[in-house]
Amino acid sequence: MQKRTLIAGALAAAALAAAGCGKKDAAQAKVLRIAVSPYQDAETIRTGTKPLAGMILERMRAAGINLERVEISVGTSYSAVAEALAAGSADAGFISAATYVLFDGEIDVLLSALRRAISIDSIDPRDWNGPEHERYTDALATHYRSVIVAGPSAGGRALLAKVQAGGKPAWEELSALSWSAMSPASASGYLYPSLWLKEKYGRQLSDLPHLSQADSYTTSMARLASGQADVAVAYAHIRINSEKRWQSKLGGTAPIWEQTGIVGITGPIFNDTVSVSRKSALMKDGKVRDALADALIAIGRTPEGLSALKILGHKGYARVKSEDYGPERRVRDAMRKSR
Repeated sequence: MQKRTLIAGALAAAALAAAGCGKKDAAQAKVLRIAVSPYQDAETIRTGTKPLAGMILERMRAAGINLERVEISVGTSYSAVAEALAAGSADAGFISAATYVLFDGEIDVLLSALRRAISIDSIDPRDWNGPEHERYTDALATHYRSVIVAGPSAGGRALLAKVQAGGKPAWEELSALSWSAMSPASASGYLYPSLWLKEKYGRQLSDLPHLSQADSYTTSMARLASGQADVAVAYAHIRINSEKRWQSKLGGTAPIWEQTGIVGITGPIFNDTVSVSRKSALMKDGKVRDALADALIAIGRTPEGLSALKILGHKGYARVKSEDYGPERRVRDAMRKSR
């Protein structure tokens, strides 16, 4: 009898605990937890995104979503934010496209950030080396590209001349040159150029005997300007961003448009994403997902919203689907096979 009483008591306690957890989960479900990747230092992002939390809350309430508040936190790394989404400890997060595809079995992509487009998006290098060089436009894009830039060294000029004449350099010619790249975690500074080489030559950046890793794109372009590197890999608008500093700070002896040329262009690289947790009780409701997406898209169309998004480097948002990320998955799979 005593044993039955103890068991009954234990079951009752468990039921009460479960009921308590249910109430706690229900209360927590009224808070939208958004995690942001560390694009800048945490305090800068926290301060800059304070208005954004209020804007999201206001628009989601107007859409009929009963929220108490929106909390925005900053992750210690890109992967830390994705891990929080996978675990359900964050409902939504701002993460890179490359990070999304690493966790796409546990999280869903909702939106792609928009950034300013540039005037050239061709994969033919000769289109980039004509009289009209690339520039920013007023249009917005969900992707950018990585480019292989030849510099003013003898090796760089010879490579550019061959590509301009319509020739394809041999692997031996490329491997004889000095290359500057970013860390292997960089999409435009390593991953996509590596895939470009793999698709065209069956090799990758790590197979180049004269490859140097740079700590920043500024360092990479300075190496190119000085002739320490014959070739550099970078995001497609690198020459626009480096134009003013090319001669004054980077070491160029003539305008960047005269001293450099594009010899390769990768496939499209998606901008940052807004992704959501599959484990989040809040995000299991399609109406909540739609309301969040609509809120961010609308926020990105107002001057006040753009001001709040400036800290993230975003110019607005567009809806995307999982299927749009095939190129990102090919990069992921190619890199996994190479390890």
